Amino acid sequence: MKRNSFPVILIFFLLCFCSSVYGGVVSDKSVLLEFKSFVSDPHGILSSWNSSNSHHCSWLGVTCNLKSRVVSISITGGDDGFEGNSQALSCSESLKFPFRRFGIRRNCSNRVGKLEGKLSPLIGKLSQLRVLSLPYNELSGEIPLEIWGLEHLEVLDLEGNLFTGKLPCGFVGLRKLRVLNLGFNRLDGEIPISLSKCAGLEFLNLAGNKLKGSIPRKKCQYLQHLDVSGNSLFGGIPDTLGNCRQLRTLLLFSNKLNGEIPRELGQLGRLEVLDISRNLINGVIPAELDYNPSQAKVLWAPRVTFEGKLPSNWGGCESLEMVNLAHNGFGGEINGIFGRCKKLYYLDLSSNMLSGQLDEKLPVPCMTFFDVSQNLMSSSIPRFNYDVCPRVPSSNSDLGEGRDPSRGYVSFLLYKTRLANHLPFSAATLAVIHNYGGNNFTGPIRWLPIAPERLAEQTDYAFLASRNKLTGSFPGILFGKCDKLHGMIINVSKNQISGLIPLNIGSMCGSLRFLDASENQIAGSIPQSIGDLKFLVALNLSGNKLQGQIPASLYRLKYLKHISLAGNNLIGAIPSGLGQLDSLQELEISPNSLSGKIPQNTVKLENLTSLLLDNSKLSAQIPSGFNNVRSLSSNGPSEPLPLHRRVMNCSNAHGNPFPNSCDTFSFCIISRSNRKQYGSTK
Repeated sequence: MKRNSFPVILIFFLLCFCSSVYGGVVSDKSVLLEFKSFVSDPHGILSSWNSSNSHHCSWLGVTCNLKSRVVSISITGGDDGFEGNSQALSCSESLKFPFRRFGIRRNCSNRVGKLEGKLSPLIGKLSQLRVLSLPYNELSGEIPLEIWGLEHLEVLDLEGNLFTGKLPCGFVGLRKLRVLNLGFNRLDGEIPISLSKCAGLEFLNLAGNKLKGSIPRKKCQYLQHLDVSGNSLFGGIPDTLGNCRQLRTLLLFSNKLNGEIPRELGQLGRLEVLDISRNLINGVIPAELDYNPSQAKVLWAPRVTFEGKLPSNWGGCESLEMVNLAHNGFGGEINGIFGRCKKLYYLDLSSNMLSGQLDEKLPVPCMTFFDVSQNLMSSSIPRFNYDVCPRVPSSNSDLGEGRDPSRGYVSFLLYKTRLANHLPFSAATLAVIHNYGGNNFTGPIRWLPIAPERLAEQTDYAFLASRNKLTGSFPGILFGKCDKLHGMIINVSKNQISGLIPLNIGSMCGSLRFLDASENQIAGSIPQSIGDLKFLVALNLSGNKLQGQIPASLYRLKYLKHISLAGNNLIGAIPSGLGQLDSLQELEISPNSLSGKIPQNTVKLENLTSLLLDNSKLSAQIPSGFNNVRSLSSNGPSEPLPLHRRVMNCSNAHGNPFPNSCDTFSFCIISRSNRKQYGSTK
């Protein structure tokens, strides 16, 4: 009997050990240590993960249930501390994207360091795991198949890593999955139909990968957010998306989708955001979408191939806040089209073939962004009628905070618009842009269409009306509301505006930051009081009929970066005070009738990159020492640009509010980042 008892005891011990290893506390702790062994951790993020630490439930990023089983692993990567070293999307960069926190709560602040390496397949042994959230690290390789077998997993968030490979065609787990966020990786292949097995899926983000094929016709009873943007998907938009009755956001932009918008999308009564921009969509906007009494707040469809006329009446637009139909082929008039859209504060119809007059019922004074540039519109700019202006979210607000998807997207688009226009906006809370440029508007400007509700100390306002047939005296009413603004930006270039510059211009608009009144018929001299516009960043008065001398008071404009006084009849010497403008980047005063020497102190302008003095009567050569100047000329053709200079065709620059007007100075900004441009505003 004693001889047989030892094997029995041994078997009992082994059973207990196996039960402990594979089903209890030791098992989960071992899996976590195995996870750590698969990754490189140069910043010590997992320093608390060690065998000497008594309880794994106290480790960073680990959450357990009452039985000490791991239910959540949540570790958000941060910046690596060395700009440009990281190949993956960083947590701070994710602020640029609208849905970084929709359905997922995480904090990007004060995060430093990333985990590198691969995911251990043993994670599949964490049978009680409900949340696996490892965004913005540098995890690579394929996502282990074992993860797709987790029965209790509700959130799988691996956004912003370097995962490759294909999504599995079949898997046995994930029946309780609510959130699948694999955006901004390097996944390829097609979107598998097997995802339809995740019947409770609410959030699906596959944006910014290398996926191909078509959008599958899958079950979507509970789906609220679908983002497959920034891939290479082709084919049509499935009409079965009309069955996703809980859908609130549908983001399909930056793909190769074609065909027309399915009428069935008109059944999406809860849809708030629809973005189909930068695809090959054609045809017209279906009537079912126009008249749908939905909660739609954002319709974003620039740079597709819509044609015909705009829908005659947006009957279901009571909630509509933002519409972008720029760079399409729409024609006809816009009178009566947006009359019921009382909450509309963003409307971009630029670069179409719209004609006729502007509708006085448009709530333009309330709009933070209104753009009808590059059309065929005529008549005068009317005095728009409006009621109470709706509240507008700040472009500086948290771009993804909260559970309201439209808030995140609206803030995101305002942020992108502000960057894309390359205007000298300050750090003001609100930027208001109204662009009428490139039409056939006539007559004088009788009022600035901005509502009192938009006038505040923290508001920057841009009135852009270049390349029209506007008349009247300068400045007319352009400076009428300056003192109530934080910053004023005016571009009325290439019109027929005449008159003299007022002697007291320096006291008329203390908030003026940008003035382009070039190629008009403004005469007289430039008053000395212009030096009192202390916040002025850019001044372009070229191509007018100005006479007299360049005012010496310009030296007081400490923020001035761009001056163009070319093509006038200015005489006298170049003021030596220009050499005190430390911020000056571009100076163009040719052709004029200037005389004397070029001030020697201008060589000390370290930021100066362009100096154009051609066809003047200057008596000396350009002083040596302009080390940073890339465009330099005097009394002859411009010198060749250095080979390392980055040149941009401004007429094709995205967001440039002055197409074909870069012959003086350019406000086209070339991004320092080499990352793929994603999520462009137009």
